[in-house]
Amino acid sequence: MTKFSRAFWTANLSELFERMAYYAIFIVITLYLSNTLGFNDLEASMISGLFSGGLYFLPMFTGAFADKIGYRKAILIAFTLLTIGYLGLGSLPLMLESAGLVTYGAKTHFTGLEASSFRLLIIPVMIILVVGGSFIKSIISASVARETTSENRARGYSIFYMMVNIGAFTGKCIVDPLRGVIGDEAYIYINFFSATLCLVALLTIYLFFHSANTSGEGKTMMEVVKGLGKVFTNGRLLVLILIVTGFWMIQHQMYATMPKYVIRMAGEGARPGWIANVNPFVVVLCVNFITQLMARRKALTSMAVGMFLIPFSALVMASGNLFSGDILGMHPITVMMIAGIALQALAECFISPRYMEFFSLQAPKGEEGLYLGFSHLHSFLASVLGFGLSGILLTAYCPDPALFESQAEWAAASAHAHYIWYWFTAIGAVSAVALIIYAKRTARA
Repeated sequence: MTKFSRAFWTANLSELFERMAYYAIFIVITLYLSNTLGFNDLEASMISGLFSGGLYFLPMFTGAFADKIGYRKAILIAFTLLTIGYLGLGSLPLMLESAGLVTYGAKTHFTGLEASSFRLLIIPVMIILVVGGSFIKSIISASVARETTSENRARGYSIFYMMVNIGAFTGKCIVDPLRGVIGDEAYIYINFFSATLCLVALLTIYLFFHSANTSGEGKTMMEVVKGLGKVFTNGRLLVLILIVTGFWMIQHQMYATMPKYVIRMAGEGARPGWIANVNPFVVVLCVNFITQLMARRKALTSMAVGMFLIPFSALVMASGNLFSGDILGMHPITVMMIAGIALQALAECFISPRYMEFFSLQAPKGEEGLYLGFSHLHSFLASVLGFGLSGILLTAYCPDPALFESQAEWAAASAHAHYIWYWFTAIGAVSAVALIIYAKRTARA
C-alpha cells in the first residue's frame, strides 16, 4: 500500500461506495420500470439503455470539465448529484401514491401509471443521476492514472477494477434478501440505500481527498474544445471502441435481459441479484492474477483472449433449455446462466484493466480525464444498442407472462426463448475476429 498515495486509495474507496450504490439499483432497473412504473419490456429496456448510455457518453465532456475545475471539486459535485438523484428515484412512486395519483395492486405493483404522464417524472431524476455518475466515470479512473507511474499503472488499474467489482458484488447482495422480505417494493426502497452510500462517499472525498497531482487543471474552454477535437479525430481509438462495443453489448445483458429472463423461465423464486454476483465474485478472485499473468503481454493481446471467451459465454447461457431436470438442486436455466456469467467475468479480467491502461497511455499529460472519459464511449454504444436489442428480443422470444390469458399460451410464445443468446453469440464472435484484425493492422503501423 505504501507504493500508492492517500489520494489513490481515497479515490478507490469512493469508487467502491459508488459502485455499491449503482449496481444495487441497476440489477433491478428494468424490473423497477416495468413492475413499479408500468413500462413495457421495450420501453423499460430503452429507458435503461439511455440511462446507462448517458453515464458513458457524458464523461467525454465532464472529464474535460473536471480537468478544468480540478478533480476534488468535480467529485464533490458528482456525489452531491448522485445523493439527490437516488433519493428522487426512491421518493417518486411514494410521492405519487401519497398524492392519490396511483394505488398499490397485487404484489405491490403500482396501478394507474400505465396511461399516465406522471411516470415520465422519472426522466429529470435520471438526468440528475446521469450527470453525477458521468463525472465519476472519468474522474476516478483518471485519478488512478495521475496517482500511478508507468511502473505500477497496470497494478493500479487492477486494484481499481477489483474495487469496482467488490462494490458491484456487495451492492447486488442487498437486493434479493430485501425482495424476499417486502416483495417488489424492494425496487423502491433500495434507492435509499444507494443514496446513503453516495452521501458517505461525499463525506469521504471532502475529508480525505487531497491530491498533489494537479497537472492540466484550470484549462480555458478553448483548450478543452481543442482537446476534444484531438480525441474525436483519433481513428485508431475510435475503431477499437467500436470493436469492444460488441463485448460490452453481451456483458450488459446481465442487467438488460437476464433478470427478466430467469424470473420468467426459472420462476418467481429465481434470484437475479445472486446470479449476477457471480461476475464480480470471479473478477475479484481472478483479476490480479490474470493481470500479472498477462503483464508481459501487450494490452491488445490480453484483450483478444477475453474477446474469444465472450461468445462462448452466450452459448452456455443458451444451453439451459437442453436439460429437463434440476442440476445440483437448481433450475438448469439458473445453472447455465451462472456458468455463462462466470465465463464473462474471466473475459472481463483479460479485457477491462488493460483497456483502461491502453487508453491512459494515449493521453497527454494533464488530459487524463478527457481521454479516460472518452474511453467509455464503447459502453454508451453498448448500452443503447444492447438494451434496445434486449427489449426487441424479449418481446419476440420471452414475453411478459402477464400479457397472456393462460400458461399454455405463454409457454408456446416463449418456446424459443434461448434464441436470444444466439444473437449475442454472433455479435461476440464478430467482435473477437475484428480485434485480431485490428491488432495485426496496428502492429504494422
